[in-house]
Amino acid sequence: MLEEFFLNPFDYEFMRNALLSCFCLSLGCGPVGVFLVLRRMSLMGDALSHAVLPGAAIGYMIAGLSLPALSLGGFLAGFLVALLAGLVSRTTLLKEDASFAGFFLIALALGVFIISMRKSSIDLMNILFGSALAVTHQALLLMASITTLTLSVLAFIYRSLVVECFDPQFFQRVHGKGTLYHMLFLMLVVLNLVSGFQSMGTLLSLGIMMLPATAAQFWSRQIWSMGVLSVVFAMIAGYLGLLLSYHLNFPTGPSIVLMAGLFYIISLLVGRFGSVLQHMKNRVA
Repeated sequence: MLEEFFLNPFDYEFMRNALLSCFCLSLGCGPVGVFLVLRRMSLMGDALSHAVLPGAAIGYMIAGLSLPALSLGGFLAGFLVALLAGLVSRTTLLKEDASFAGFFLIALALGVFIISMRKSSIDLMNILFGSALAVTHQALLLMASITTLTLSVLAFIYRSLVVECFDPQFFQRVHGKGTLYHMLFLMLVVLNLVSGFQSMGTLLSLGIMMLPATAAQFWSRQIWSMGVLSVVFAMIAGYLGLLLSYHLNFPTGPSIVLMAGLFYIISLLVGRFGSVLQHMKNRVA
């Protein structure tokens, strides 16, 4: 009975592909999400997830539901928004979060407008929410490549990112390359959002990046272990979300994000550090 519930669904190739895509996304998005949380850039991550939409929409207008066109368009649009937001925050009185908010709203409206010109709600839903059960071998190869690149770059700039997280002004004075590392990190964020494009869509891909990373903060105080925990949480959420989708005929992307949300809520309530339970214990003591 247990084998039928937990293992038999993955006898199908489309379920195995979906599971592999979740694992690839977890490996890349987990550590990136931890640094987004530590750098207090969670809402900027949300802005970038919406910013890829107009680029993907233009790619869709040119080549239809072609993964290379959608991915390239999404990456270029997202990185362009990151560059413009950074430029505006450095040349005007606007802070970076306000600059991101302005550009993301423009990008979201533009993307929906472009896709709606085709007058197909089905195509719009595919772009916005993806379809994990329709992941192709081509998409898996793209995800694996982005995950490998992400982990390689993070390993190379890990120390610099950690220092910049806690004292960016000191890092800028001593190293002098704070802006370079900041833009390189934003590029990784955009790449991983693009990586989750087909399986999770532009609106839900941030969920697998942020929810496990946020949950991990309640269980660890070391950055490397937060990264490991966020990957584990994301993988389990992907596995359970796929099972939920298969057995109960629920939409796949939302099921995965809801499982990740469940980890977040449990961690928020009973985690080892800063949870509701710990605050209650401290008040009693």
